[in-house]
Amino acid sequence: MPEPAEEPVGRGGWFSRLKAGLSRSTAKLTDSVTSLFKKRRLDEEALEELEETLITADLGVAASRRIVEGFRKTRFGKEVTDEEVKAALAEEIGAILAPVAQPMPLDTAHAPHVVLVVGVNGTGKTTTIAKLGQQYREQGLACAFVAGDTFRAAAVEQLQIWGERTGARVHAPAKEGADAAGLAFDALKAARADGTQVLLVDTAGRLHNKTALMEELRKVVRVIRRVDETAPHSVLLVLDATTGQNAIQQCKVFGEMVNVTGLAVTKLDGSAKGGVVVALAQEFGLPVHFVGVGEKAADLRPFAARDFARGLMGLD
Repeated sequence: MPEPAEEPVGRGGWFSRLKAGLSRSTAKLTDSVTSLFKKRRLDEEALEELEETLITADLGVAASRRIVEGFRKTRFGKEVTDEEVKAALAEEIGAILAPVAQPMPLDTAHAPHVVLVVGVNGTGKTTTIAKLGQQYREQGLACAFVAGDTFRAAAVEQLQIWGERTGARVHAPAKEGADAAGLAFDALKAARADGTQVLLVDTAGRLHNKTALMEELRKVVRVIRRVDETAPHSVLLVLDATTGQNAIQQCKVFGEMVNVTGLAVTKLDGSAKGGVVVALAQEFGLPVHFVGVGEKAADLRPFAARDFARGLMGLD
């Protein structure tokens, strides 16, 4: 259960938390870079080793090649230090991330704005919903939750507790295993009637049965469109950074199931695989709306490309 924010979050405080959260990923990446470039000429052998380093740090093959090509064009044959390489890497990574660093749009004029939150069980979907709900309530928005992961009693209970804490209405199933689409349908009708501005819909993530999960998610979408043909207005895929390259596969699978409109990457504070955000940006180009580096509601923040790139390289 995320804790309420107890302090204002300026760039300094948030950047410090982001940098600390990325520290394991930073160590994995920069230790190799430091050992590679102790005042060394950037030749083909060095570039090959750099590419291998980036791939093993979960930046993915395509992004790693793109970064190395940038180095080849601008620095080939020059003597470079490890600090120069870190700064240049941060620039190259920032250039990959900049196009996807986009806030999640909320059209509260079209109330309620329905956010369908999807992802594998255990990635932090329910916690992300709770954190977003807290933030939206603090912004003065009328927010409600739909406990649509009806097979997990813990997920339903967690949203109910968080709803009591923030004053958000929680639409919960009458019994375990209830029809998630029917629950979402009733919740959206109620939300339209009571003036809810943001409706956050939790969903199941039992990927071991992909066909059944796909049908369930598509049914939820079909049914809520009977109430509002434009819904859901956002489909937020929550990915756990600790899974590394597995997040790439999850992004592919959920992209086949539903029209994912943006990503939230959680648990960066427990991961040495934060580089996967770069791989996701290069491969899919989907907006990365949020990153999470802790348990507090304020530890889920809008994604900033330059901050992330410099944090990943351990730079201020």
